[in-house]
Amino acid sequence: MIGEHVLAGYAHDGGGREALHLARAIVALTGGRLTVATVHPPDRPGAAGEARALLDQAAAVLGDQRAELVVQEGRGVGRGLTALASRIGADLIVVGSGAGGARGRIGIGATADHLLHSATEAVMLPPLGYEPPDALAGITVMYVRRPQADEAVTRAAQAAERLGVPLRLITLAVGDVPTGGLQDDLALAIRLALDSSGLESGDVSASLAEGGDVAEAVADIDWPEGEILVCASSEDASVHRVFLGEVALKVARAAPCPVTVLPRGYF
Repeated sequence: MIGEHVLAGYAHDGGGREALHLARAIVALTGGRLTVATVHPPDRPGAAGEARALLDQAAAVLGDQRAELVVQEGRGVGRGLTALASRIGADLIVVGSGAGGARGRIGIGATADHLLHSATEAVMLPPLGYEPPDALAGITVMYVRRPQADEAVTRAAQAAERLGVPLRLITLAVGDVPTGGLQDDLALAIRLALDSSGLESGDVSASLAEGGDVAEAVADIDWPEGEILVCASSEDASVHRVFLGEVALKVARAAPCPVTVLPRGYF
């Protein structure tokens, strides 16, 4: 299950604080380790000192929460976080939404864009202004029948069992498309979730989300407070890397809850 070692990328802005709070909430759920990092460019005088000052701010936000604080050099924040995650064995990178986005929705800034198209670990982003609730309500998987999505169902089902929350499978029906085959695919995905975990049939649900476009279909879904959305990487992703496809990227931008993207071949 992801979250055994969470790496939060911290910046002195709202997105950085939201990433920190979400990372802390994930660790509280999983009992995992937390590392907080700031990334500074190489060869700029004073950059490392500024990064250490930022970490002091992060430590003040965390309070009594145990965390390893790391200053990381990198040519780009996304590259630096990926290199650090690989070095320390983190399995989840959490970064905030980019500034200027709509409140309650995920903004894909430069750092998130890099991670969503090249990270070797799972990536999680909270919506702008997100505050983690006291408890996790459930896990939703955006499903389309292909191997990467089947992997996501398996891992999400195991996580839902461990965390004691329900699992929901959603398939988008955008525009005027036949839905019979999509319903059949969801039935198979439910069976996969049950067979790969100890969940009971009442713990797993599935439905179609319909709309004229992706945003409308996502809005057709009821999103309880405390939900987390899981997306698989595109089939174009290299093995063990994240690559978010065009439709999934639109889903991420429309989702009102934190989104986690799994690398292809995640295990």
